[in-house]
Amino acid sequence: MEKLTFYTLSSPEKLDRIGEYLLQRVGRDIARHRNGYVVVAVEALDQLLVACHAQSLNLFVESFLKMVQKLLESSDYVLQLLATQSFVKFTNIEEDTPSYHRRYDFFVSKFSSLCHCNMEDTEVRRKLRLAGLKGLQGVVRKTVSDDLQVNIWEKTHMDKIIPSLLYNMQDNRPLSLSADATDSSSSEEHNPAVLAEMCLREVTGRATFGNIKAVLQPVLKHLDNHELWVDNKFAIHTLKVIVFSIKSQYTYDVVQILLSHLDEHSKDQACIRTGMVSALSKIISIAAGEAVGPSVVGTVNSLLTHLRHSVDSRSQDEEHRFQEAVINTLGEFVQSLPDYQKIETMMFILSKVPVPDPDNAFRDGDVLVQNMLLKSLLKVGTKYTTVQLTATFQGPFIEPLLRISLAPDPVVRLIVQHILHTLIDRRGNLEKFMKPDLNIVNSDINIEKCSRQDVMFMKKSGQDLYMCVYNNLQFQNNRQENIEALLCTVCLLAVEVANEDVWIDVIRLALAIQEMACINNVLSEQRRCAIHAMVACIMNLVGYLLALPNVNQYVEQVIKLRQEDAPHLLPEIVIGDDGGSTTPPETGSTLSEVLLFDRNALAEAFRNHEHDVARLQLPFVPRQSSELVSVTRSISDLNSISVEVDSINSSPGIVRKHPEEEITVESLKKMMAEPLDVNKEAEEARRIQIVEKYRTATFEELIAEKSEAKMDQLQNKLNEIFGKLSASGGGHDLGRTPGSPNPSATKGDEYSKATCAPPLYEIRFPDLFVF
Repeated sequence: MEKLTFYTLSSPEKLDRIGEYLLQRVGRDIARHRNGYVVVAVEALDQLLVACHAQSLNLFVESFLKMVQKLLESSDYVLQLLATQSFVKFTNIEEDTPSYHRRYDFFVSKFSSLCHCNMEDTEVRRKLRLAGLKGLQGVVRKTVSDDLQVNIWEKTHMDKIIPSLLYNMQDNRPLSLSADATDSSSSEEHNPAVLAEMCLREVTGRATFGNIKAVLQPVLKHLDNHELWVDNKFAIHTLKVIVFSIKSQYTYDVVQILLSHLDEHSKDQACIRTGMVSALSKIISIAAGEAVGPSVVGTVNSLLTHLRHSVDSRSQDEEHRFQEAVINTLGEFVQSLPDYQKIETMMFILSKVPVPDPDNAFRDGDVLVQNMLLKSLLKVGTKYTTVQLTATFQGPFIEPLLRISLAPDPVVRLIVQHILHTLIDRRGNLEKFMKPDLNIVNSDINIEKCSRQDVMFMKKSGQDLYMCVYNNLQFQNNRQENIEALLCTVCLLAVEVANEDVWIDVIRLALAIQEMACINNVLSEQRRCAIHAMVACIMNLVGYLLALPNVNQYVEQVIKLRQEDAPHLLPEIVIGDDGGSTTPPETGSTLSEVLLFDRNALAEAFRNHEHDVARLQLPFVPRQSSELVSVTRSISDLNSISVEVDSINSSPGIVRKHPEEEITVESLKKMMAEPLDVNKEAEEARRIQIVEKYRTATFEELIAEKSEAKMDQLQNKLNEIFGKLSASGGGHDLGRTPGSPNPSATKGDEYSKATCAPPLYEIRFPDLFVF
């Protein structure tokens, strides 16, 4: 061998002829079954291949590959193993010049067949499978590194390589290991399943953006053909291997390809689709970090489409498991998204929820769709952490959510309340308010000072939230869970927005709910008692938050009277210790005044602490459910409206001021001399008067009043302008319209008739010309 190597290095032009000669010898020895000479020839070819780097090496390689092919075609497994070892050595050699005509189709097919070896001898089977896996690994390494080589990512090659790897990963049966393979450090090289997984990681790690589909399509096809989606442990393991091995910027493409595969099998059995979605949920959080923009909406939309199709199918348990799997997958996907994308996702899901149409009957299928989509929204909400209420409850989100909260189905209304609980609770108080309890004030409630943004949110949307609670309580099909959820919503609002104005509004809401329970004869006695118990819990909590002794004393007095005379109006009796509701006695509308919370008594308690009671004295004016459903924007609380009296926006030059606020030297002196409290009281009284007027007056009366005031002021201004013009215009006749002939040029009777007409500035113009 030393002489042959020296001769080859000295005369490299002879290398191709040497290769042809050795190839002939190997072919002859194989045919005569002289395996010893075959081994010698193969070793000679291996050493020459490693030692020589001449320009004519390509021709020698052709002879070498033909020799390997002859060995692989033999029926002796020893020669097949020898050929594989020689080929692996060849793949580790870096060639100086690429070969444009070299093909590896035979080697891909032969090594793939070795990977599927099923000989009875387990030791031989193990060795041949390892040889096939190493051969495929060598082919991939040899072709992937050079773009001028054969394209190994073609469908014909990947359809053989990937299933061969998956077959060995799946067939992880215990194989007999030889003495040299018992060491744990070398187990990876002697276990076909471990080696196949390493090869799959290497193949997917080398894949570029355009080749990801070529790798994944055979994987999904293999899982379909072998029905590996139902018991999806292997499918989950395989997809995790691919996602963790592929380049991070391409991981999201795996999710998209799997979603497309799910679309293609949308009519398969529910158990198969459930397995696909479950496998997707295990990897979607890994890839969510690379999802941006339209890809997020596309993924959410695809999952919601499958969810809706599943609801429309009206199947039983299997479809229900599929729906739960889709919801969990959606939650896993959103968990890794930034907060702004979570809000956008919630808005997108909410836009897909069907809204009840007053004109058309609501089908049962629509109720199921509402239920599933709102559960998806709730799942997304659990992954979102609220920082500011204004950022979470934006107009396009809170308005349709409150409309859906008035759906006819009690389960849908309950889910909406749970969504509100999840998004409102920021300090971990939700568990404390899940069940009505008068002793909640003794627990550790986490209260912090609210921000200015939260106060502005309550001024803007608080009235809508209160109306949502009020109108929800009027449904006859409410369950105990619905009332408890509404109570939890009010308590969370009071705790999360720790502001005295909010607490006063909650008291006004509680008093309005109490009045509704007394006069609403449609509700059952049990529901009315539950509402009274809810009011007791609200008043007890607000009294604790206000920390005013007189208010607390009054609330405790009413609760004590109820404990003695009407225990059915307290939560412990209405709900019971075991969580079940009890049947209260008939109450009708004959409840004693002392058992109810009185607005005047509360106002007196506030006055004793020198608190302003103007806001408390304002009654809570409810709107009907239909009005709330048809509202298209958030209506602010009337208490927060600052009304400009006698403002004339359409008349330039008119100064807007209050009639009693004429600024003179005397008024300024008076302003300096009077204390500030007098001005504040006058301002507050004027504001209350205006608010009451806008609350009680009809829309037509308000329009008529404003129109008359504007007409009078505008007419006075016109009279003033025309009076100045007539005074400064000398002999000009303002009664003559433009374009009319001069009266002096007409006859006497016509002139006298014209001069008898009233001046133009004295004519009272109709509303059409003024506006």
